[in-house]
Amino acid sequence: MVNFVHPDTSFQQLEILVKEAEAILTGLGLHFRVLQLCSGDMGFSAAKCYDLELWAPGEQQWLEVSSCSCFTDYQARRLNCRFKDTDGKTKLVHTLNGSGVALPRLMVALLEQHQNADGSVTIPEVLRPYMGGKEKLEPIA
Repeated sequence: MVNFVHPDTSFQQLEILVKEAEAILTGLGLHFRVLQLCSGDMGFSAAKCYDLELWAPGEQQWLEVSSCSCFTDYQARRLNCRFKDTDGKTKLVHTLNGSGVALPRLMVALLEQHQNADGSVTIPEVLRPYMGGKEKLEPIA
């Protein structure tokens, strides 16, 4: 996910981007956490960055599934991506990047966090329309 935003709203837009990624994980009924990275853990071009991590019970650790960053005008300078402000002055946009969700880690978390004692996996309600209404994945006998 890439956003080009007005410089006055870039950090507000970053918070919205993080909330959108959180909404996907919440809708899937997954245990996750959001971490704001310190400057030593961010890439040199990012001004602010969040990682969203899913709990993987089988590995007993948190796995990064998404990263959302605000680069202020760093990427816009390289792209020469500008706009005219209301005062008629040319300014650089600010850019935001969000990685969506990493599918392999998402699948691991879905299977592990929704597994039942009998080995079946309860399908989250938001996915059931795409699974023909099926409520569970059953082990093959």
